[in-house]
Amino acid sequence: MTFKIHPIVMGTKVFDKGMMTYQYGHGTPYTIPIYSWYLEGGDKKILVDTGEMKPIQSEDREKAIGGKIYTFEEGLAKWGLQPEDIDIVIHTHLHADHCENDYKCVNAKFYVHEKELETIHNYHPLDFRYVEDYIYEIEQNGQIVALSGDGEIVPGVRVMHTPAHTPGGMSVFVETERGTAAITGFCVIRQNFEPPQEIRAMEMEVIPPGTHVNSYEAYDILLRVRDMAEIVIPLHEPEYATVDTI
Repeated sequence: MTFKIHPIVMGTKVFDKGMMTYQYGHGTPYTIPIYSWYLEGGDKKILVDTGEMKPIQSEDREKAIGGKIYTFEEGLAKWGLQPEDIDIVIHTHLHADHCENDYKCVNAKFYVHEKELETIHNYHPLDFRYVEDYIYEIEQNGQIVALSGDGEIVPGVRVMHTPAHTPGGMSVFVETERGTAAITGFCVIRQNFEPPQEIRAMEMEVIPPGTHVNSYEAYDILLRVRDMAEIVIPLHEPEYATVDTI
């Protein structure tokens, strides 16, 4: 089974580039898109993450990322879908900007790593990005499937525990007509996988995420994900804001 991957911009953040690239790019203002990824194929309607509930839809933000910003409903409607049509949501992690629309998917099963569920209910003060209110409804409704390891979600879509950015981060491997695509389970951009010459000159092949659980382990996880896929999709790479289908 192969899939088409449709990136849908459902929010943005403006911050220091160093939030993406560890020890590199600090002091450079940077705008990242926040995506929900629709996996088209098979008999299930699958999303990876659900984006922001109330994204800022401004001309400045859209110019910065080079593409249109949608609300959850608008983004799904582009592909003929409504929130209640979604069967499966796979969460890369549970930082707020990746799960704010979960409650709208009333018929979906949500696949989340068990360590991420533990963390959202007992997070460290340094990781203020967790807001447990956003998963309250789906938790109360018994919609969450907690995963303890790697595995197949449906034929052609599998997950791997990749705790580079958060303790329960999961990368999503999707079979496409052009090979295996990896949607990273950690917040990075293209430059994390394709560092500039001055970083490579220090014999570093990748740049860990700017926020991470352990910088050494994060570095090794990026290498592993890179080498497992023909297509690497960094979770916040702006180039996909103008792409309908991967």
